[in-house]
Amino acid sequence: MPPQILLVVALALAFDFLNGVHGSSNIVATMISSRAYRPMTALLIAALAEFAGPFLFGIAVARTIGAQIVDTNIVTLPILIAALIGSVVWNVFTWILGLPSSSSQGLVGGLVGATLMGPGVNAVHLSGLVKALVALFGTPLIGFGLGFVLLRLIYFLAAGASPRINEFFKRSQILTAIILALSHGSNDAQKAMGVIVMAFMIGGILPAFSVPLWVMGASAGGMALGTLLGGWRLIRTLGGRFYKIRPVDGFSAQAASALVILGSSAFGGPVSTTQVVSSAIIGVGSAERVSKVRWSAAGQILIAWILTIPITAALAAGIYWLLIKYFV
Repeated sequence: MPPQILLVVALALAFDFLNGVHGSSNIVATMISSRAYRPMTALLIAALAEFAGPFLFGIAVARTIGAQIVDTNIVTLPILIAALIGSVVWNVFTWILGLPSSSSQGLVGGLVGATLMGPGVNAVHLSGLVKALVALFGTPLIGFGLGFVLLRLIYFLAAGASPRINEFFKRSQILTAIILALSHGSNDAQKAMGVIVMAFMIGGILPAFSVPLWVMGASAGGMALGTLLGGWRLIRTLGGRFYKIRPVDGFSAQAASALVILGSSAFGGPVSTTQVVSSAIIGVGSAERVSKVRWSAAGQILIAWILTIPITAALAAGIYWLLIKYFV
């Protein structure tokens, strides 16, 4: 296997690992904050479910990333290298700051930025890019609305219930967390698969888009490992920065997020689990009382969401320029 392809594989798995670190906060933050489960128990459950996710829900998202955003007949391996480096740098930066940024937005931004710096706009598939952007920016709004509606529905159905119902919501988070972790693995691990397969197609290793079993296993394993190690800074942000999360809040936010992510995965839409879970948590809090949410914290995360694509696009474009000028 040529060195450039090996580098793409290594960077894709590093991106995948960091995606798992970011994702761990999305899956387990509400479970830990509501004291439903111990941190390591929650992380182990999430890691196992995330590893299983890609094997259960197909490769529609991988196909979107690997074949529908940029033209593999024009795009080169240095473009993929630059896109992945830009995404990884942004992931590490936001991880250090404790900001739940979107790894998915970072990858899309990196791919588009490096491609525009290289072969130009003709190498970008507009329909595929629009599909990705609609999924990335539309699903958080759906997550907010679904979280809002779901908590209101639970309050209506549980009217007059005894306080013991809190124990039900506390323990039921194990089910919603597993479903959410499966959905996260099914969507986010496929992004690394898509980039690796794209590199194989560019390098002539694969004649058409198909995901080898070892690529699927390596991508799933990288994400599971990142989840198991956990992003504790991010867990604290999502687990308590918006408001004090109760078991019913955690249950509602996880259920709403899982439904949105699984639905998008079925249609091949790459989503940001971070954005969906964060917006669902805010929607659940708003359903109880708008003033309950610390909107200043939500605003800081919103800024990170808005900046991710332009920053990673600029990073990847600059890195590609450096690669071509000094290394290729």
